[in-house]
Amino acid sequence: MKLAEALKERADLTVRLEQLCTRMANNSQVQEGDKPAEAPAALMEEFDRCAGRLEELICRINLTNSATMVDGAPMTALLARRDILKKRVEAYRQLAERAGAANFRVSRAEIKTVSTVDVAAVRKKADDLAREFRELDNRIQAANWASELK
Repeated sequence: MKLAEALKERADLTVRLEQLCTRMANNSQVQEGDKPAEAPAALMEEFDRCAGRLEELICRINLTNSATMVDGAPMTALLARRDILKKRVEAYRQLAERAGAANFRVSRAEIKTVSTVDVAAVRKKADDLAREFRELDNRIQAANWASELK
């Protein structure tokens, strides 16, 4: 199994566990004399089975990421870099959006606000970071499809 396939299965299992959790809660109580739409015991068994598989996948994915090198760097370092790039892009875009927002005043008596940052420069920085994020993500995805799961 390729690392990319395991990552997809991990995502699917995460969603499945959330759905099962909701279904278990929805069937945990019924009006006296009624039966639940689904058997909670069966849902719990399926939840435990999925959770066990997810635990196994997470362990194998982590082992694979620790052992995989991409362009001379450990995959874990690239993943950390990608996570931080994503946060930086979001922060700079939010800053540019807020600083570049139009300031409407109804009368001259209202306080005028001005931007404290160069909005164009902040947007350019966000765009540059976003490009770096995309390029790094492409390298990570390529490695995911080339790496066998440990």
